[in-house]
Amino acid sequence: MPVISHTESGPENGGNFECGWADQCLQAHIISDVGRTRSHNEDSCILCAPEDKTLAKERGIMLAIADGMGGASAGEYASRLSLTVLTEDYYADVAGSIPLRLNRAIARANTRVYLEGEENSEYQGMGTTLSSLTIVGDCAYIAHVGDSRVYISRGDRLVQITEDHSLVAEQVRSGIISEEEARTHSLKNLITRAVGIKGDVEADLLSLRIQRDDMFLICSDGLNNMVEDDDIADSLHASTLQGIARVLVGKALEGGGSDNISVAMLRVAQLPPKSELHVGCEEVEPFDDSLFNKLKKLVK
Repeated sequence: MPVISHTESGPENGGNFECGWADQCLQAHIISDVGRTRSHNEDSCILCAPEDKTLAKERGIMLAIADGMGGASAGEYASRLSLTVLTEDYYADVAGSIPLRLNRAIARANTRVYLEGEENSEYQGMGTTLSSLTIVGDCAYIAHVGDSRVYISRGDRLVQITEDHSLVAEQVRSGIISEEEARTHSLKNLITRAVGIKGDVEADLLSLRIQRDDMFLICSDGLNNMVEDDDIADSLHASTLQGIARVLVGKALEGGGSDNISVAMLRVAQLPPKSELHVGCEEVEPFDDSLFNKLKKLVK
């Protein structure tokens, strides 16, 4: 495996976690908080930023959040293991395009979590969401399983890029219930896809070109279940990513903090050098309001 000289991950021992990183083009900040009602943090977060110039150019930087399930020890273990395997496999894999590497890395993470659950009664039935953002040059690649989320902010607009893999979200997309009804639905935490629950898993792979001043947010549902999207958008005006992340976590705590809260922020301070956009992902245009783009979303 190549040496990733700047890797930070946490939390340790089910507590809180905070880290930050920046280079001349990109800035990142991560916070994970146990919340007000739970005694243990089952979320895991990771930031990989290779200092080796060749590795950074070819593989980029990665931020990811995983929200574990299966009880405190099992959920924490599932989320941490999935991110460890994801990042180690992605950066070690020398063959194929970026989407192919991401897909293989998630498949291997799924296998590891699933087998650990099958072979160890303490971890039986564990699983985790997994949402990652990889920036390579001026291209963003998103890999996503579950109901954690990835948002992008551009100008004064905030758009959720990923779709929740949950029963309630599917009912909203089908027009069975409204978004307002979904927020208080008794089954809103029932997810339809997770890493490690079955022997294989399908990940959503998305890509887009980034622009200067774009801001990305990855979060566990401990944020978006407590804070409305409009309030999230209103919180993005602090001068630093650390300030934004802390405001968002604070709002989730003020809203009740009934779950673990994890927030990973990335800002494009300067546009990185142009790079090839690798095929193999669904290329998204989150700010395209054309009729064609709206119809594409309806028939997905």
